[in-house]
Amino acid sequence: MSKCCTTHLINLSMWMFLPQLTGVLDDCFCDVESIDVFNNFKIYPRMKNLTERDYFRYYRVNLKRPCPFWPDDGHCSIKDCHVEPCPEVRGQPLSLYTFSWIKLAECEQAKELGAINSALSNYSKEAFADWARHDDAQDHFCELDDETSPDAEYVDLLLNPERYTGYKGPSAWRVWNSIYEENCFKPRSVYRPLNPLAPSRGEGFYTWLEGLCLEKRVFYRVISGLHSSINIHLCAEYLLDEGWGRSVWGPNIREFRRRFETSEPKGEGTRRLKNLYFLYLIELRALFKVAPYFERAFVDLYTGNTLEDGETKDLLLQIFNEIKAFPMHFDEKSMFAGHEMEAKTLKEDFRLHFKNISRIMDCVGCSKCRLWGKLQVSHC
Repeated sequence: MSKCCTTHLINLSMWMFLPQLTGVLDDCFCDVESIDVFNNFKIYPRMKNLTERDYFRYYRVNLKRPCPFWPDDGHCSIKDCHVEPCPEVRGQPLSLYTFSWIKLAECEQAKELGAINSALSNYSKEAFADWARHDDAQDHFCELDDETSPDAEYVDLLLNPERYTGYKGPSAWRVWNSIYEENCFKPRSVYRPLNPLAPSRGEGFYTWLEGLCLEKRVFYRVISGLHSSINIHLCAEYLLDEGWGRSVWGPNIREFRRRFETSEPKGEGTRRLKNLYFLYLIELRALFKVAPYFERAFVDLYTGNTLEDGETKDLLLQIFNEIKAFPMHFDEKSMFAGHEMEAKTLKEDFRLHFKNISRIMDCVGCSKCRLWGKLQVSHC
């Protein structure tokens, strides 16, 4: 497991202001209440601490790769139109693209909401070179294109939190529609509205899902859980007010309810949230299985700061121990257990679909959204 894969697992475990859900999750033997208690008291406090440490807060990513599926519609979080580089403001070039006719104020807003804060100290830059030399001397568990690209840069995730950027409308819907339509084993005859917030067709949309094999249902619920996680972060860190040189961020309960309303009998909100819990269980299982590698004495979470590196590994091992004590992991043994050739074909389909989704992330038209999208679908 690479550093980016571990970071992805950590950030997806941060749930905020969920409504009251109860009961057993589909396709597993765990209930919502048990997960809440385990996460809130055992995992989340340690995970929050871990994400603030240097080994996990810095992520190397290439945000310059072109979209391989349709013409790039720009990197501005305000509208969806032809783009060109944003003009300089007070002598400082903006790292965000915008329209040729956009007003200066709108360009400032795009910079504030969707741009990547690339500020790094000289100490951090020197440390990264040392990290790279150390990592090059190790055996790689997975090969990530962004890690070796000359366009890849380190980004401080604490300076670029996952939150509202204003990126929405047809451009954003096209990304998610491509993910669901092309990769989630959904029959072409089943219609998913381009706008996911449009009036729901209710339970009828999900009748096809129950007819799929376990493996394909799991795939869909993983993607739906990822989608829910992203939307929850958006609602939890929403731009509530801006003016006079300062922005106020915080939970937007109204927006959250619009996306995850659970009281509507035919709504999708409950399913989306339960898929989030389902994804959480799968990621717990992934951490459980990778734990023996990190528990070996010679495996370091290397940054060059011996004291902090030791503390970081100790904290990670504490998390592993908590996960081992959790009795209701997702049981993957029931997957790919059929005919050998069919199972092999299905595994390859999974690989190609995940790979395709990772490529779609290069089509996200907002720098900060692209950063978090690429991080969260990184896999080994």
